[in-house]
Amino acid sequence: MASSLAAQLAHIAANSRTSLNSKAIKASHSKSLIFEPRVAAGQTFAEIYTLCIEGFEELCHLDHRFAQFRSTLFNEESQEADRTQMTAEENAQLDRHVDAFLHLCGSRLRLMPAIKSIEWLIRRFRIHEFNTAILIATFLPYHTIPAFVTLLSILPKDVPKEYSFLDPYIRSLTAPPRAAIVQQATKRPELLSAISQFTLESCRARQEYPGLISFWGGIMAEAVNGMLDKMRSGRRSIQLQNDHDLLQQIIPVLNESLVMKDVPGLQIASYMIVSILAAKGSLDDAALSAFMDQLVHGWTPETLRPGVVCLCIISQFRSAKQLSGRVTKSLMKVHNIVSTLDEINHEYRVDKLANGFALALVDRLHKKGDVRSLPVVNSLIVGKILQEKQIKVIYKALLVAAHKVDDKVDEDGHIRNELGSTLVGLSQSWGEVGDAIRAAIKEVDFDIEELELRLGTAIRPKLAIEDVSEADAEDDQPQVSKGQDLEASFEKLSKMDRTTSSCLSQEPSSLATGVYSFFLSVAASESNLQRFDEAPVLSRLHAPKDPFYFSFYIQIWCGPFPTLAKVAALERVKARLKEGDCTDQDFQAIIPYCIFALSNPSKKVRRAAADLMVVLGDLFDSTPSRTRHVWGLENLYEKRDVVSSLNFDAAKALIHSVLLPTLEESVLHEDHILTALTSSLESSKASGGVKDAGKKHYISHATRLSIMKFLSGHIIGTPLIAVKLRLLKSLNQIRSISGTSRTDLLLPLLRWWSSLSSGSAQQLATRESVDERLIDAACVDVVVANNHDGLQLLLDLVKDPQCATRPSLIQSIFYRLEKMWPSMKAEVQLSTAQAMLSLSQASAQPAPEQNQISVEAADLLRTVELNTDILVDFLDSLQDQVKLLTQPPAAKRRRVSTSEQNRSIQLQNSPEVKTTVNKTTFILELVQESNPAQHPELLPFLFLTLSDLIHLRTVVGSELGYLQGLVLSSLLAIIPAYKNNKNLTIDASVGHGDILATCIQRSSSPTVINAALLLVASLAKTAPEVVLHSVMPIFTFMGSSVLKQADDYSAHVVNQTIKEVIPPLIDTFRKTRRNLVASTAELLSSFVIAFEHIPSHRKHDLFISLIQNLGPEDFLFAVLAMFVDRYGTTDSIVSFTTQIMSSFSVEIQLQTLIKSLELISDIFKPKPVLSSALLGKTENTDQDPQKLAMKQLTLLPHLLSNRRLKREISQLAEKDDMDSANIRNLYAALLESLLTLASTVKAKKPLYSRCGDALSNLLNLLSITEFIKSVESLLDRPNVTLRQKVLRALELRVDNESNTDPKSRTALLAFLPQLTAVIRESDDMNYKHTAVTCVDKIAEKYGKKDLEAVAAAAATIAGDHCLGQPSQSLRVMTLLCLASLVDVLQDGIVPVLPVAIPKALAYLEESLAGAKPDTELHNAAYSFITALSQHIPYMISGAYLDRLLACSNASAAAGLDDESNSNRSQCLQFLAKLVDAKVLFVAMEHNWPKAVGYGYPALVEYLNILGVALDKHSKAIISKNTTALSAIFLNALDVRRVASSEGQTGEQLESVEINNLEKTINEAALKMIYKLNDAAFRPIFSHLIEWASTGLSKHDIAGKTMRQLSVYGFLNTFFDDLKSIVTGYASYIIDTSVQILQKTNLKEANERELWKRVLATLAKCFGHDQDGFWQAPAHFSAVAPLLVEQFLRAGAGDVDATEALVSAVVELAAAADSKEHHKELNGALLKLLRSDHTAVRLAVVQCQQALTSRLGEEWLQSLPEMLPYISELQDDDDEVVERENRRWIVGIEETLGESLDSMLQ
Repeated sequence: MASSLAAQLAHIAANSRTSLNSKAIKASHSKSLIFEPRVAAGQTFAEIYTLCIEGFEELCHLDHRFAQFRSTLFNEESQEADRTQMTAEENAQLDRHVDAFLHLCGSRLRLMPAIKSIEWLIRRFRIHEFNTAILIATFLPYHTIPAFVTLLSILPKDVPKEYSFLDPYIRSLTAPPRAAIVQQATKRPELLSAISQFTLESCRARQEYPGLISFWGGIMAEAVNGMLDKMRSGRRSIQLQNDHDLLQQIIPVLNESLVMKDVPGLQIASYMIVSILAAKGSLDDAALSAFMDQLVHGWTPETLRPGVVCLCIISQFRSAKQLSGRVTKSLMKVHNIVSTLDEINHEYRVDKLANGFALALVDRLHKKGDVRSLPVVNSLIVGKILQEKQIKVIYKALLVAAHKVDDKVDEDGHIRNELGSTLVGLSQSWGEVGDAIRAAIKEVDFDIEELELRLGTAIRPKLAIEDVSEADAEDDQPQVSKGQDLEASFEKLSKMDRTTSSCLSQEPSSLATGVYSFFLSVAASESNLQRFDEAPVLSRLHAPKDPFYFSFYIQIWCGPFPTLAKVAALERVKARLKEGDCTDQDFQAIIPYCIFALSNPSKKVRRAAADLMVVLGDLFDSTPSRTRHVWGLENLYEKRDVVSSLNFDAAKALIHSVLLPTLEESVLHEDHILTALTSSLESSKASGGVKDAGKKHYISHATRLSIMKFLSGHIIGTPLIAVKLRLLKSLNQIRSISGTSRTDLLLPLLRWWSSLSSGSAQQLATRESVDERLIDAACVDVVVANNHDGLQLLLDLVKDPQCATRPSLIQSIFYRLEKMWPSMKAEVQLSTAQAMLSLSQASAQPAPEQNQISVEAADLLRTVELNTDILVDFLDSLQDQVKLLTQPPAAKRRRVSTSEQNRSIQLQNSPEVKTTVNKTTFILELVQESNPAQHPELLPFLFLTLSDLIHLRTVVGSELGYLQGLVLSSLLAIIPAYKNNKNLTIDASVGHGDILATCIQRSSSPTVINAALLLVASLAKTAPEVVLHSVMPIFTFMGSSVLKQADDYSAHVVNQTIKEVIPPLIDTFRKTRRNLVASTAELLSSFVIAFEHIPSHRKHDLFISLIQNLGPEDFLFAVLAMFVDRYGTTDSIVSFTTQIMSSFSVEIQLQTLIKSLELISDIFKPKPVLSSALLGKTENTDQDPQKLAMKQLTLLPHLLSNRRLKREISQLAEKDDMDSANIRNLYAALLESLLTLASTVKAKKPLYSRCGDALSNLLNLLSITEFIKSVESLLDRPNVTLRQKVLRALELRVDNESNTDPKSRTALLAFLPQLTAVIRESDDMNYKHTAVTCVDKIAEKYGKKDLEAVAAAAATIAGDHCLGQPSQSLRVMTLLCLASLVDVLQDGIVPVLPVAIPKALAYLEESLAGAKPDTELHNAAYSFITALSQHIPYMISGAYLDRLLACSNASAAAGLDDESNSNRSQCLQFLAKLVDAKVLFVAMEHNWPKAVGYGYPALVEYLNILGVALDKHSKAIISKNTTALSAIFLNALDVRRVASSEGQTGEQLESVEINNLEKTINEAALKMIYKLNDAAFRPIFSHLIEWASTGLSKHDIAGKTMRQLSVYGFLNTFFDDLKSIVTGYASYIIDTSVQILQKTNLKEANERELWKRVLATLAKCFGHDQDGFWQAPAHFSAVAPLLVEQFLRAGAGDVDATEALVSAVVELAAAADSKEHHKELNGALLKLLRSDHTAVRLAVVQCQQALTSRLGEEWLQSLPEMLPYISELQDDDDEVVERENRRWIVGIEETLGESLDSMLQ
């Protein structure tokens, strides 16, 4: 167990970033973002710095902020920086620099300069180890790019905890998906916090970038959403705690991010997160309000709208209460906040935010008097933003605020004035808002009238009087203001004098204004009101005669006064009428004003008016005895003759039959009285009210007419605009009564109102708080359709310059004309339309008001429905203007010189041209907007207009594309009407087609061209005779223009044109006798030429449509051929044509391929027809037929390799029906055509190669079963060449078949009998050859599944019909096929072999007999014999084997190629391994002389085969065949002698070759020896030694020497390889060796070589003696003296002191490890040191050196005997001997460790 100190040291080492381990340092240095580790490991910091500083400099050019790091992280000194040697403070400073750089660099991580810069930080400062967290955070937004995966590969093992989720991705080196990051951020708060802090730090430093903000926002939003889902709980307390924990985690981040005003993107992302929190989190109002406060605290103009959206979302999950003060103030500062909310309301709900905002504003209103908020509240209520309930709550809050406002807040009453106006205005609103407000008023039972008086609105006495100008104020007017005494006011009122008899006779005077104001101040008090009513100025007593009294109160209830005042006025009048002096007066003039009051929005007013109406009804209850005086008839209005009074009956009918029956309903609803009045005047029967239900009151036409005249008179006469409007609302619903239209009665009103200036009209409308536009509309509505005076007045008004200053009136007039248009008669419509056209085309006026009239007139014509006559009239009006511009003056029409051109230039800028163009544009737009399909009669006029436009464009100098487009679109809309209605015809003689062709050719506008083409297509379908003669120029132009367009509409146009035009065109061509395809060559060429300009996404569909409409069975091949001819067979063209081809049925595709081959064949005809029309049409195309055909043939294989074609053709073929039969016939025809074409172009190799490629792909189209069925008919043809080609095709197909497919196997094996029949019956050798090849391939793949069929085929092939034929190629193929059949049949082929083997051997001999060997036949024969050797080797024996070995010898010596040698070698190796050993070794023994006769190659191969056989067979087998093997080796070891003897092949074997052979023989012999035991081998060895010495004649000394050389070569290898195991065998060689050493003549080269081999053999034998064999005196004494004696022979000059002799002596001394033997040997050597021969002395000294070095002190035991001799040698006469002696002395001294100097003295 390790000690605690060891454990601490291990912990420190594990956490340490420094290491003394060189491998660890190298591994750390190899971490790189750019380079592979092996490259990075070898880089120096200087090299890295040079590369990375370039990237840093590029960053500095991109952003100057990077320059600050030039002096810190990227200075020259940083190359020497080492973080492990820095202090903690220095490392901290470096970390700060790294953090700052990475934050800044984050936005550019996709750029290589940034990666290079970070590479420096990683390599030099190891930031991936020291700053891992910040580095990962920098790269994390880019987690999908490859650089992030590279970063993962260099991170340390222990990454920071927050990023530990990356561990599996680090191990697998894959990029983490976004979902994984979101999941981890949801589960691990520390990761979310790390990402957030990194983002906030970047934002603080202004180093953020959109990618970072998007990444943070997305991760944060999804993580918060996930955490909310994860924290959901059914228990409230737990849910609150979870929400609290979540807020604690993310609020610090959001608090900061929400107020980062400089980073709007971050704020918007934060809004998204807050929205999720509000929507899914169960947050209380306090938290939501805090988020809202923080949000508005930080928003900016850039983030305003998203911020408001976020507020809306938060508010939806907050209680419906007012917003906080901060949020309210911020929203008030937003420009057009209501409009902003309205826009947002289309996408999000804003009602709760608007509700809280409005409540907060109302609260500020009554607490702080902030009146600015009232318009906002008003806009919020009426803006359709709030719901009904919210509207009620806000309005109630306004009411409460109105009660709470006091003088402390509102000293001058301004707030109450504005608040009251707002409340009243809202209460009178229309629609749902008004209904909700009125419902709110009812719910709180609030008296709005009392509140008006309390608040003091714009009409409060104190304000009204103050508003009167000082110039109009008089001292006697009773003005009421603060502090003024009421009595004084009454006193002033009593002294007032009136200036008019009626308040309705003129404009309100200052007197009336003062009286009105005083009335309002006393209206709330009945006593004061009574005193006011009795004032002299009102003349109450004379009210029946004097209209002032009643007219004063009429002004009150008809004017813009409070409801309470109106009710008081009505009650005053009612009370006065009840008095007796009124019973004899006719007060019919009050009726119109009662009707007005009955339609008041206030129910109280309507109730008071109803009461007044009842009193009036009482006055008209009974017929008076005398004529009554009509009140106000003469002086009520300023003009006395405008009102037509009613007789008593008519007035009574009006009151009792119309008004009184409807009072109750009128009180309930304000609109009822007007509706009832309209209904009564339109019908003679007036309905009663509820009380009179079921009763009918008849009103005559005269009475109704008089009532209408009566009311019309009051409408004209009254100065009150509101009364006019209210009554006109009813009368404008009545067209006429008894032939008198409302226009006849009310036209003066329109004249009066239209005569007013703009200021006067606006003043009148403002005075009564009426919208001027409503007055304009009501006055104009008095004109009815077909009333000449009214229409004329309207037309006069729009032409009147004064009226043009009133745009609202102009709009009303045109709106009225539009509304009346459907009711106008046709002639009135025509005249009106002509007037409107004239107005719309009026010359530009300087005043914008006049321009408005033109615009309105044009809009009217565009809006109303124009009939055909009007449109024809408009088009006709264009003709004259265009002719004036396009035709020159009559006197100069023949002159087309420069003057004419100048005239054209002048016309281009003339006003006439602009006017004409504008008018033409407008009329054509009208035609287009008028649904031209309903006006087919316009077609000739539109074509005429199109022709005029073509001529006009030359004058204008402009394309006029828009105008032409208008005409064409209208024509397009009309054409279907001619198609559907057979009664409509188009005149073909007019030349419409030529016009369209001219339009297409001359136009450069894609829109015009598209429209014209669509029109051509439509005409071709409807009336083909109109356009067919003009089609070809159109298609030619299409190819250069519209086909290039990339938009979808152009594609639609082209498709429609093709679809509609081409079929009839093709039908026309079919009727002629010309070639159909050749006739359309120009058409096809236009599309093909345009191909490269057609947008890529449109090409496929366009050409599919073209071919389908042309007819794919006739034209598909032509299109494909023209494509390849023009563009070649590039990848894109091949891909495109293949896609086109695969879009059609299999039958069409096969037909197309056949026709393509016919087209290619046509190219080579003497007079090509079709190919000359289709091909070679390009400018730079060479007309060389071979090049043309090459292009077509290059495409063919690609078309045939289409997978879809293969799949579909297979599916169809398998059905076995008529369709499949047709497919087979087409396939056979295609195959025949292709084979025929291949024969035609056989001499042209490139073309023939392409045909081969096509054939290969064609064969793979069908399954083999279907293929055989398809070609059966071809095999029955008499043409042998065709049949042979079909079989070759079958051969190719078999190669591609899978051997596991049962269907293919069955079909092919069933086909074998047919093939064997071909072999037997055919006389054509090539045909037989092909059939044999097919059999070969079929048998090879499937033969084992049907051995009987294959055996039958083998018998046929081996017979005379095949193998016995004289054809060399057939013999070769047959032998190869038999080889395959042997593999398949194995023993089953034995019956065939007695015939086949002799022929094979004969052919093998024949192949080697000629002057030039036949390698093909040679190889085929060996292939067959190899198969036999491999599978049935027992069949090769005896004579067969002898012949084979003899042939092999000849083959080896023939100098054949490598393939032939390899085949022979393989065959012989199989024989050596598989043939019976005895048979083989006997045959080899017999074959040795023949092998020697063929020389070195045959012998080498012979020995190699022998070695293989020895390796393969076991020890037992080898032991049984030692006799044959012994004979083989004896013959082999005698090869040197035999080769050198006369009459043999002495010149054939060189010395080197003999040495190589002996080496191989020795190796083979050792293989045999290893498999023999001692008992078996000793006789062989003994015989070998005896054979070497005595096997030859004594006189054959040279032969004996040669044999002994070979034997001792073997013995050297034998003793060296087997070592001490065979030392005992040395006893057999001692005598022979001694004899050789004694008798050898060293002057003979061979004997000298033998002498060396004997010494070498003895040295090997001495060296491996481990059993003391040579210590035996008999053995030692036999060789030792003889070896020492050899030094004398060397000294005699016969040989140098050879290493062999020294080595043998040294090894003998070492083996004879005996002091006596050493002494004997040493003594013999020392004697030789005194020899007279220098060479002897030198050799012995060198031998002593070797002995001393080898044996050491053991040898130096005889040193005393050596010293005298050594001493003598020191003074030797020969310097070499003396020098070698010194070396010997040094060796002795080194061995003994002491100097010999003292011993030698």
